[in-house]
Amino acid sequence: MSTTGREANPPARSIRLPGILLGVGLGGFVDGILLHQVLQWHHMLSSTDTANIGVRYYDPNTVPGLRMNTLWDGIFHVVCWLSVLTGLAVLYSRVTLNRRRVWTSRVLWGWVLTGWGLFNLVEGILDHHVLGIHHVRGGPYRLWWDIGFLLLGWALVAAGHLMRRGARPVDPAAPGTVPAR
Repeated sequence: MSTTGREANPPARSIRLPGILLGVGLGGFVDGILLHQVLQWHHMLSSTDTANIGVRYYDPNTVPGLRMNTLWDGIFHVVCWLSVLTGLAVLYSRVTLNRRRVWTSRVLWGWVLTGWGLFNLVEGILDHHVLGIHHVRGGPYRLWWDIGFLLLGWALVAAGHLMRRGARPVDPAAPGTVPAR
């Protein structure tokens, strides 16, 4: 047996991965439900400037275009749903004791905010700037809307970091008492 005691106390299984997966999926749902469906600012393939990269533009103001955009919005939601399900499955497999303590921890919710911010950054850079398949909102100020989306992503990553930074470490497999609140 080692004098470090690692065999007796294996390292805590991190809740980083499940938190990020939950954040990516939940952030995608906010984007898809709020921007695609409620506000109807854009759909997955609704940009008008995609001819230069070979991606076809589907005008959401026509029935065939709206049908194609609705299909791709649905595929986007399936990916978000799978991210949330995977995050929940990984979290469930790693949290064996004191589940309430983990669900109420600032560490988990800090990782969720980080995942949401990472979603905004990756989706914003790829879809809005590199591929140009859609923009947050069309019109003369679309670049500013796209930049605002990226700034929100950075703010969410920073908020997640600050939330985790001040929190007590959470070992999802450690025995202990469940806090009263």
